[in-house]
Amino acid sequence: MTTADTDPRSAPAPGPAIPWIYVLAVFCGAAMVFMVQPMVAKLVLPRLGGSPQVWNTSMAFFQAALLVGYGYAHLLQKVPRARDQVLIHLGVMILAAAMLPLRITSLLGDPSVDQPALWLLGVLALSIGAPFAALSATAPLVQAWHARVHGREGGPQPWALYAASNLGSLLALLAYPLVIEPTLALGDQRWGWSGLYLAFIAIMAALAVQIRRQDAGEEGVSSGPPLTDQAAGVTWRQRLTWIALAALPSSLMLGVTLHLSTDVASAPFLWVAPLSLYLLTFIIAFQTRPLIKPAVALMLMSTALIVTVATLPFGAPNVLMTLAIHLATFFLCALVCHQALVARRPDPAHLTDFYLCMSIGGVAGGAFNAFIAPAVFETVVEYGAVLCLCALVRPLWPLRPTRRELILLAIAAAGVGLALIAVSDSFWRLLQTHPAGSLPTADVIKVLSSAGVVALAACGVLVRARALPFFLCVVLLAFTANAIDARADAYESRRSFFGVVHLTDTAVPGLGGPVRLLSHGTTLHGAQALSPGHRCRPLVYYAPETPIGQVFRRAQADHAAISVAAVGLGTGAVAAYVRPADRLTFFEIDPQVVAISRDPANFSYTTECARGPIDYVLGDARLTLEKQAEGLYDILLVDAFSSDAIPAHLLTVEALQSYLARIKPDGVVILHLSNRHLELVFPAASAAKAAGGYALFQGYVPSPDSATYEESGEDVMIVGRNRAALAAYAADPRWLLSPPPTVRPWTDDYTNLVGAMIGNLDGRRRDWQAAQEAAR
Repeated sequence: MTTADTDPRSAPAPGPAIPWIYVLAVFCGAAMVFMVQPMVAKLVLPRLGGSPQVWNTSMAFFQAALLVGYGYAHLLQKVPRARDQVLIHLGVMILAAAMLPLRITSLLGDPSVDQPALWLLGVLALSIGAPFAALSATAPLVQAWHARVHGREGGPQPWALYAASNLGSLLALLAYPLVIEPTLALGDQRWGWSGLYLAFIAIMAALAVQIRRQDAGEEGVSSGPPLTDQAAGVTWRQRLTWIALAALPSSLMLGVTLHLSTDVASAPFLWVAPLSLYLLTFIIAFQTRPLIKPAVALMLMSTALIVTVATLPFGAPNVLMTLAIHLATFFLCALVCHQALVARRPDPAHLTDFYLCMSIGGVAGGAFNAFIAPAVFETVVEYGAVLCLCALVRPLWPLRPTRRELILLAIAAAGVGLALIAVSDSFWRLLQTHPAGSLPTADVIKVLSSAGVVALAACGVLVRARALPFFLCVVLLAFTANAIDARADAYESRRSFFGVVHLTDTAVPGLGGPVRLLSHGTTLHGAQALSPGHRCRPLVYYAPETPIGQVFRRAQADHAAISVAAVGLGTGAVAAYVRPADRLTFFEIDPQVVAISRDPANFSYTTECARGPIDYVLGDARLTLEKQAEGLYDILLVDAFSSDAIPAHLLTVEALQSYLARIKPDGVVILHLSNRHLELVFPAASAAKAAGGYALFQGYVPSPDSATYEESGEDVMIVGRNRAALAAYAADPRWLLSPPPTVRPWTDDYTNLVGAMIGNLDGRRRDWQAAQEAAR
């Protein structure tokens, strides 16, 4: 390996420009590969309830398909002549076109609730596998052909084409949420991409003609990569290093995506952001003069890593800060890893070997997050664990620490001890018995634990260039932060394809003592008081005083028996309203939520408090509700939006039409629209209007005298098939006419979660509600 190959700053001056057809082929092929990923994931997302894990599993599939493409490109190098290789690849692309137009196959039927990941992998393989693998092989093949055909001309090395590939990928990814998704329906997107694939075959045919002409003009030019006559061999140690340096950013990308999409939304704009930053790090790393020099990247990454690890268990106060902290840290960690990878790149003669190892690393990282971690860990610990492993990517690897490092590690250990002592139960009891001066107990604990964390963080910054000491500081910091947060942590967690749910007990004197909570991520899904006097009172969103409780009480006052459908189970709190003559059916996609809520050891709403029959239907609610009879329900409660990773397909015009068809003429659809990060009231109002419904809205504020968890604030919209169905509610001053349809209604082909996030930030719904209430 020459110095120029390992250090981009010492690269030779470029010779003649790379022929435009090579640049066009690499750019367009990469753009199509990354344009189709969010498109296909969005097509399949509604079939799996909008779960954030859909994107992670899809990414793991795409990485595996990329590996197949790179493996095929590597094997194709065994064919002696470039002119023959390009004809073979052209034939493969034409055969793969038989799977077009782009669509989600129906050969595997509806998703399996027991093994949704396997179903998703099968569907992706049958729907897009062959065209995707063929396209992904294009970039390494075109670069290898350029090295064979033009290597003797003194032209630029093929690494420049790698930058063109990443640029095409990045622009396509940014174009999808910013241009393609907002302006084109999914049907148009599918046909448009299929047409682009056929156009790309024409580009490859033009490239084949040029390569055949040049190959025919130079005897022996395609007998092998001619850039170096005796290219240095590649060792297995080099290959394993490439794989490891590629695996860390790949795993981290899926980890940060899951972390963000769980508490914001499972949507292309949040999928695309980490992936775009991931590609941007490749572009910067492969620059001859990097925009961010390795030394600067290392310093910034070290600081960001310490901040993120220290704050990870606690979260951030708002969505913008959350996005900024985690995306910045991911970007810097990925950049440091990729710059280390570039510094170890081989002679261009081993180009496809290098790409193959990078792809293996990407698959390994993606498979770890998508398949191994959910089966091994009960909570999402892989994100924090890989952040800690990134601390090992340092320029210095001394096995024997210096005296200065020993002193700093001793200070770090003292910081850990101070923080752990501060949060221990014995110290808590000691402070309660003998208060420290005039400071409240909680304040003393905060001061001491914060001092320990600060000492740890400072030591980490000072040893940031040395791998093992910095790694130890980061691991100790992560351990300490989690220990500080452990006092409020869940006593039990359960994980599935659809997410991680936590069970937590907390004391609420106003509700007779302990209250059990069910949460998903940082979002509360329900609660139940454990004291006999309050056990069967619905709490938080479902309390009798809330809009949801108002609808249930009015319907039961008007009817001796009612039939209820509830989309989303949670703790099963609405079962407490069920009388002996009533009937309630829960539509839930996550089997573990059903198991938790039906277990009396956890919650007893459905087993003790309900006095009538309770049924359960597993699967995505859109699919399972379609199988129910029309005109069946008095109340259809859609409570899938209080989790901040919303299934947007449950709020489309087509979904509202389905709901309205399944309620009785005087029935009511309840949409629980509470969300911390997205404004859903205006899209819901537009969808209700377009579906032919009549809607009212109530933004509920709980009483200041109510106990914690006794009730909660919520945004609720009710929709009826006609005005008469909602006449009694319209006479109630607490209910307002729904907002006018000022935003484009969401459909199965169109959603705008970016607009919903902006609407939440500008307070659109709050301003409208205040104006309406003032007018009344």
